[in-house]
Amino acid sequence: MSLLGALLATNQPQAVSNVIQQQTGMSVMVAAGPLEQELRNLMAADDAAHDEVNDWMSTNRISATNVTEQAAFNRRILSRFNLVRSGYETFLRNHPDHARGYLAFGSFLNDLGDEDGAKAQYENSRQLDPKNPAVWNQLANYYGEHGGLTNAFADYTEAIRLEPAEPVYYQNFATTVYLYRKDAREFYGLTESQVFDKALGLYRQAMRLAPDNFVLATDYAESYYGIRPLRTNDALLAWTNALHVAHTESERQGVGIHLARVKIAAGLYGEARKQLEDVTNSGYAELKGRLLRSLAEHERLATNTVAAGPADSAAVSEVLAVGPSGVSAAAGQLPSPTNPPVTLKRLEMQASPPALRGQSP
Repeated sequence: MSLLGALLATNQPQAVSNVIQQQTGMSVMVAAGPLEQELRNLMAADDAAHDEVNDWMSTNRISATNVTEQAAFNRRILSRFNLVRSGYETFLRNHPDHARGYLAFGSFLNDLGDEDGAKAQYENSRQLDPKNPAVWNQLANYYGEHGGLTNAFADYTEAIRLEPAEPVYYQNFATTVYLYRKDAREFYGLTESQVFDKALGLYRQAMRLAPDNFVLATDYAESYYGIRPLRTNDALLAWTNALHVAHTESERQGVGIHLARVKIAAGLYGEARKQLEDVTNSGYAELKGRLLRSLAEHERLATNTVAAGPADSAAVSEVLAVGPSGVSAAAGQLPSPTNPPVTLKRLEMQASPPALRGQSP
């Protein structure tokens, strides 16, 4: 229950969304018989429980120092989720051969942070229905986070084989290849540059299937930050594409920050300054100021010494270190390059996407 525990401890109104209800992938048509309706009702109750808990957490005003009241609040939340858990357990006890039931229960457990318990349910589901690509994706996500990278690579490949038109699988596969480049080099017998190319190719395939997905477009564009030397032309094209698919002015200005950052690294100082002039959102003021200072220093060096031109690797590394700090794309702000975390739950790292995506059963 580590994820739930962290949420409760900090009392943050974060979404504890149910992966089962996320329409991030293909829809699997099933017969609308009584058994399927029972599972649908259970999944709806699952989603309702998460929504209710989200509401409680967003309105909770109990001080973190009030141990007694906080403990009672935590028990209330656990009791609410236990009702759903009991429902899944009863359903599977009555229908032990229902593959999608195990997948749904696994996703519920994963939402609560019981990832080992979730894996056991995914294994049950895969054994009963190995042709469902969603369960291969979920297992690949697990191995990508907890170890067993060869299993993750193989399971994403199988998910794609079973459903080659699902962008989520390519995106997750790209994320894992990018994050674990050493393992990918050894598994596929590739060089570092070839591993980057493989990850970028998987992102591009996902983008062909979901061309209007802004988060996917920014995931792809951020990947270029990890490549040395920086592929400035490709990075500029990627961020320009992200700009075209941005949905809000805040998203567009966030992309502008990234475009300015790459243009400084490329030695396009005049274009970078114009790009930053167009950023007026106060939420980006600090990032804009840092880039303006870096730009001024690069312009000074370019004026006083020929050696400090756009091809200067030290200058490129410097400006790439002056990037946006970790913020949420969901809030209309772009995630940024930071150091890679221990797990794949949050991919807020240098040139990596924000998270692995779940899949409906």
